[in-house]
Amino acid sequence: MNYQKLGNTKLDVSTICLGTMTWGEQNTQEEGFEQMDYSLDQGVNFWDTAEIYSIPPREKTFGSTEEIIGNWFEKNKKRDKVILASKVCGPMREYVRGGGNQFGKKNITEALEGSLRRLKTDYIDLYQLHWPERNANFFGKLGYEHGDDGEWTKFEDILENLKKFIEQGKIRYVGLSNETPWGLSKFLEISKNKNLPRMLSVQNPYNLLNRTYEVGLAEMSVREQAGLLAYSPLACGYLSGKYRNNQMPKNSRIARDGNFWTRYNKPNTDKAVNAYYDIAKKYKLNFAQMSLKFLEIQPFVTSVIIGATTMEQLKTNLESVNINLTDEIIQEINEVQKIYPNPCP
Repeated sequence: MNYQKLGNTKLDVSTICLGTMTWGEQNTQEEGFEQMDYSLDQGVNFWDTAEIYSIPPREKTFGSTEEIIGNWFEKNKKRDKVILASKVCGPMREYVRGGGNQFGKKNITEALEGSLRRLKTDYIDLYQLHWPERNANFFGKLGYEHGDDGEWTKFEDILENLKKFIEQGKIRYVGLSNETPWGLSKFLEISKNKNLPRMLSVQNPYNLLNRTYEVGLAEMSVREQAGLLAYSPLACGYLSGKYRNNQMPKNSRIARDGNFWTRYNKPNTDKAVNAYYDIAKKYKLNFAQMSLKFLEIQPFVTSVIIGATTMEQLKTNLESVNINLTDEIIQEINEVQKIYPNPCP
């Protein structure tokens, strides 16, 4: 396994992060346990979850993934072997603390206490804001329409609350998710001017079908030491090749919840996928591994968050750290990006 520093800390996190959002929906607790056992044995010390998981979000499964992880910690007594990341959700439906904004003192405190209880731990290593409260483009939204109504928690107040959690020993570090260059820059500015906790990471989508992070945020990640935690690295499985030629594997995310995963059902998706697949075939590479490795080697990426529903998928994904992409392969990948630029932003 390979490792990178988390932000400007001395914390070494694996460049492959164990994603967990299917546990409690597509995966059982037993399957989650097996994934955690194997991943830790393979050197994956960085795990990511969220209070809202499993996905798709439902009231009855809210917090179910954190509970599975907590049960594993309770059983195995290996909490100290894991760098654990979780997230407080942004504005949500009524079943989450009455709905609405979630980063005010009352709601974010309740969120953290709930996560700690479900995870059966007294601290979270990296606590992230899952998505912004303000009007912004995320989750694939295009065509920015400004509507600044001011009804979102001030960044300084958020950081003040997070500072208290750090002082209480309940969290160690903080990060962002589904964030924009403006959001990251404002948080960093306030942190510097007010001596408040510094955002160390940005968990945003990044894959061969969506390289929009490279515009704006990539430079910030490098210069500000706030690296990308790349989620959806295989574009919901499209970059494993399993949906090629109109295939629809049973129990896959698209087969189960296609109406939820519309982000990758775009006009040029299949053309781009086939072009990338041909590169992997040409150089005798596993398609999923090539797709993951391209992300891992980017200078602005701290870790790539994988999400497997089978042990075969997990093993294939973890083995991606051992392959090599030549300059020729990288050039061919970039040529496809020029022909089909970001078909699934």
